[in-house]
Amino acid sequence: MKQHNSQRDYHRRMAQRRRRELNKKLPFLLLGILLAGIIGCGIFIIIKQLNGQKQRMGSSISSTSGVGESSSDSTSGESADSTQNEETSAPISFEIMAGVSDLLEDAQFIAAGYDYDTAIDMLKNSEYYGRDERVDAAVAEYEQIKTTLQPYDLTKITHVFFHTLVIDESKAFDGDEDEKGYNQVMTTKDEFLKMLQIMYDKGFVLVRLHDIAHEVTGEDGSVQLERGTILLPEGKQAFVMSQDDVCYYDYMKGDGFATRMVIGDDGKPTCEMEMDDGTTSRGSYDLVPLLEDFIQEHPDFSYRGARAVIAFTGYQGILGYRTAASYSESPTYEQDRQTAAAVAQCLRDNGWELASHSWGHRDLGNIDFDKFTTDSNKWENEVESLIGPTDIILFPFGADVGDWHPYTHENPRFDYLWNLGFRYFCNVDSSQYWIQIGKDFLRQGRRNLDGFRMWKDIEAGSDTSKRKLDDLFRSEDIFSPNRPTPVVWE
Repeated sequence: MKQHNSQRDYHRRMAQRRRRELNKKLPFLLLGILLAGIIGCGIFIIIKQLNGQKQRMGSSISSTSGVGESSSDSTSGESADSTQNEETSAPISFEIMAGVSDLLEDAQFIAAGYDYDTAIDMLKNSEYYGRDERVDAAVAEYEQIKTTLQPYDLTKITHVFFHTLVIDESKAFDGDEDEKGYNQVMTTKDEFLKMLQIMYDKGFVLVRLHDIAHEVTGEDGSVQLERGTILLPEGKQAFVMSQDDVCYYDYMKGDGFATRMVIGDDGKPTCEMEMDDGTTSRGSYDLVPLLEDFIQEHPDFSYRGARAVIAFTGYQGILGYRTAASYSESPTYEQDRQTAAAVAQCLRDNGWELASHSWGHRDLGNIDFDKFTTDSNKWENEVESLIGPTDIILFPFGADVGDWHPYTHENPRFDYLWNLGFRYFCNVDSSQYWIQIGKDFLRQGRRNLDGFRMWKDIEAGSDTSKRKLDDLFRSEDIFSPNRPTPVVWE
């Protein structure tokens, strides 16, 4: 089922790309067909005139020899057949060439994301397989590359996470009461893009949590988690990415952040941001569209279409829409809920995984159990009801509902969350790798790539025992000069 969904997502995205490319090429196609038609008509007229001359000459010869008519008929027939080929072969050949080129381009994009099976199936199921040497050569190439892939060690998958990205640093770091918080836990757009480029250059490849392990149903009907198989070229490094609090809270308005997520004209999720003049601009103003832009340019940064995990609280709403029950008196409440649900589905359709970050951004491991259950139920009723079934929870504050020992159902908090449908549980851990795969759960530690964590590396200097990000990048190469320093945790 997982591979089927991956193939569906790929084919849908490729169909979008083909439509865009066709719109670009259509004027040239029409011009080519028109020119071919004009040339064909010209050739037809010339041949027709030549045939007329031959027929007149044949009639003259026939009156004396009686054999010219037969000769003329034969020549005329061959010319007619040749004319038909001249008239039709040019536009058909042009269309075939364009079709093969588009097919090969789509297959290459898919193969670049290590999904060689889908690329091969696409080529083999096309009308050109066995008829065009370029298609056959691509199939042979992808089948050969497949033999070089190696199963990746699932215990060595790091997980990095972010909060909402700072787009305008002058507004976020302007000395007001929110500056310290932004400086500690936020990452700027420029820092994020630098991180992506350096990690890409080092061979990192984005994978899904569901690529690491997925649920299977046994012959006896029991359901358990089964380890996945991630096939990558030697030297590549798998990692997971997530983003917390994708809600665009009211307190962030005017501080240089996006204001909400929307569906772009291309069918992909993008963001809106309020400009200084009061207008609203649509563009790559947060992690989702920025990462999408990067993957479109570097498809080998994403394993089989993987994207990040996007996590929501619920106390104000999600994605910049005020969908919480406390906003039910708002005249736009129902429309906000419908729009938020559509954007959430757009995220899913484009490969993003959705997650809980609790309803009220609570420390689920330490609050009273009755508050724990109330918060969990609110998230299910107000958020999951909008975005659909969700099996990932990213704990606020980096907390957890257990210690380092594997979960058991004797743990009432784990058991409660498990019965709500959660199977993937992520805390915060500064280690390079921390992962547990049990029979019915996956736990993974996440690493914060924010101002505080980068500053701690810079502060450590050459003391490698205190530097936590060097496997990803050197913080000195990333840290924005516009940040207030030192970055102190308060």
